[in-house]
Amino acid sequence: MKYRHLFFDLDHTLWDFEANARATLTELYDTFDLNKKGVSSFDEFYKNYIQHNEKLWERYRNGFIKQDELRVKRMWLSLLDFKIADESLAHKMSTQFLDLLPTRKILFPYAVELLEYLQNKKYELHLITNGFEKTQHSKLKYSGLNTFFKEIITSEGSNSLKPNKEIFDFALEKTKAFKDESIMIGDNLEVDIAGAMNFGMDQVFVNHLNIETDIKPTYTVRSLKEMETIF
Repeated sequence: MKYRHLFFDLDHTLWDFEANARATLTELYDTFDLNKKGVSSFDEFYKNYIQHNEKLWERYRNGFIKQDELRVKRMWLSLLDFKIADESLAHKMSTQFLDLLPTRKILFPYAVELLEYLQNKKYELHLITNGFEKTQHSKLKYSGLNTFFKEIITSEGSNSLKPNKEIFDFALEKTKAFKDESIMIGDNLEVDIAGAMNFGMDQVFVNHLNIETDIKPTYTVRSLKEMETIF
């Protein structure tokens, strides 16, 4: 068995961030009567939120903004798109979003079955995630994934973020794993795949969205089930 330690990404790889965010924002849309406040289309609001969130996460990863700014600003900017300049509302929505989101349980198809399969094969399973400590642990608990992972390395706990080399160093140190027996499994080409590649660790690109790319990962799969052909 070449690999012993499998390092998974969480959001967008196993835990369906888009579906869970959508369900949570739908609830907030109703709770805060956003329709009456001028947000005429939930779909438009949701689409804008996802775009703002991605851009702000990139700024956060690059060290330009802090975590609190990321959390509130994604709501604030999504409201501003509908000419709603209400800072107090943005704060309230941000707080409720962070309370509700981690309790959502929508996973990608075959996530649990794959982890059971890998566990039975005696692989050591860990997580390397750019999420926040408390939020990620809640997601794992509510979705029932917490029993599968030996070590959970978050950006907050490691003081670094993927794709930086330091978070991978931290992960190997914490798991007492060697690079050549470890592999990174994730959906994000820049963050998970290029990050692991530059660190010198093999990678599995989980290409849920069928993205075309020039990057050549060690392995590419289009579904979680397909990973059984590798391991």
